[in-house]
Amino acid sequence: MIEKFLKKVEYTSYTDFVEHFEIIVPENFNFAYDVVDEWARIDPDKEALCWTNDKGAHRNVSFAELKSVSDKTASFFQSLGIGKGDMVMLVLKRNIEFWYSIVALHKIGAVVIPATHLLTDKDFIYRNNAASVKAIVATEEKTLIRHIDLSMQHSPTVQHRILVGENVPEGWVDFHKKVEHAAPFEKPAHVNDNDDIMLLYFTSGTTGQPKMVIHNFTYPLAHIITAKYWHNLHEGSRHLTVADTGWGKAVWGKIYGQWIAGASVFVYDFDGKFAPIDMLEMLSKYKITSFCAPPTIYRFLIREDFSKFDLSTLEYCTTAGEALNPTVFDAFYEKTGIHLKEAFGQTETVPIIVTFPWVPSKPGSMGVANPMYDMKLVDHNGQPVEDGQEGEIVIDTSKGYPLGLFMKYYRDEELTQQVYHDQVYHTGDIAWRDEDGYYWFVGRTDDVIKSSGYRIGPFEVESALMTHPAVVECAITGVPDEIRGQIIKATVVLAEEYKSKAGEDLILEIQNHVKSVTAPYKYPRVIEFVDGLPKTISGKIRRVEIREKENE
Repeated sequence: MIEKFLKKVEYTSYTDFVEHFEIIVPENFNFAYDVVDEWARIDPDKEALCWTNDKGAHRNVSFAELKSVSDKTASFFQSLGIGKGDMVMLVLKRNIEFWYSIVALHKIGAVVIPATHLLTDKDFIYRNNAASVKAIVATEEKTLIRHIDLSMQHSPTVQHRILVGENVPEGWVDFHKKVEHAAPFEKPAHVNDNDDIMLLYFTSGTTGQPKMVIHNFTYPLAHIITAKYWHNLHEGSRHLTVADTGWGKAVWGKIYGQWIAGASVFVYDFDGKFAPIDMLEMLSKYKITSFCAPPTIYRFLIREDFSKFDLSTLEYCTTAGEALNPTVFDAFYEKTGIHLKEAFGQTETVPIIVTFPWVPSKPGSMGVANPMYDMKLVDHNGQPVEDGQEGEIVIDTSKGYPLGLFMKYYRDEELTQQVYHDQVYHTGDIAWRDEDGYYWFVGRTDDVIKSSGYRIGPFEVESALMTHPAVVECAITGVPDEIRGQIIKATVVLAEEYKSKAGEDLILEIQNHVKSVTAPYKYPRVIEFVDGLPKTISGKIRRVEIREKENE
């Protein structure tokens, strides 16, 4: 399958990859027909999904079954008047119906809006109106249903509420019953052009209202990089990415690139809090070969006794979503013998910096440049910076608009022009590059602290703090100071056994510890102990909220 979309599949080195990597883009590419249905044709029994939940249910779904059910689901959507260009929100957690629905919506050219079940009625009102949502497909959860129902009187574009579950409330459509009795599917005469909108994501909103990021129908092809050359997948792989389907990470690791590469996607559908022992049990029981999770997950996993689990099938492990602390990298390697491979990207992109298979890991580094992108580090004047100097990560599109880069912010030309102008996309992220071409994350442009002439990225200070046993979680921000301009403040969540020791002595101990593991001028002059950090719905720390509180 993957050979259809690449000029060359296997590479001997990063240099070979940079020089020869090229994706073949078919006309009117549609992932549902050109990948899912094609697998169903050439290898119908091939495993597409291996799905289980925390209640003991289990399903193996072949590509033949996926084609059949997605056809019925597409026919059901058509019966509701949903078609090309219509906006459909999927709020399905890790339910198996997410995969049936997203493939079906691709088949009729509709726009998929994945969303989290944690949204409130106000969140739904904002999203429904901002994107003119026509239908919502939701999982059966009382709080979620209530929030969606409350949003309806202020959401005039929403015509259909569709429930995946057994107890269907009044005003809702029964997903399973309608799919089961759907008429035979008839493919539309013209489903899509490559430049049509396929996917819309609302960003996390770390600095303001969520932005609407739109991607076109070629977007799945760009995730060949993700699956084949970051997750290092092959046709025998069974891959697990830890992500709810409401987040962008799901399409990075739970569908597009994985199926193009011929791998099976493993799904663990669980309610409640993440339990590291349960995750290790899944890795062992289902013989997972490839695993991807954010550093937070690895921080919990490394505290467990790995000797209790058979992880012999595990071949490759990757991480993204936030910068990886070297201490976590080292601890995971000691337990598994596997070097974590980090990558960096945004909702607006696919991975643009990657630790590829031929590239040795450097703990704490995001990796090297993805050759699909003409990427640069620039100063505030837009001029390239030298190795060792900090600069903003930008993507130059003057030689061609690359696959995987977002189309624009939907219905917001002003915001689009703020980040994309003069044929350059500004990521808003600061990094520096070492002499070997590896990139090291510093922070968002808004988060970089300027103190006594120094530019200090929050991540490097947070990494130093995290090596102290008292610190479970932390956020570094700048506090206004008359003499230094700004001083460094650490907002810290303490480990349970240290909470009774919170006070000046522990503050001094932590400050001295930071001085011992990083440049002394980077130590936090102010430390505040808190029970929790302000976060977005997706779990990203809202440093802007900490700064605003400090300014008040």
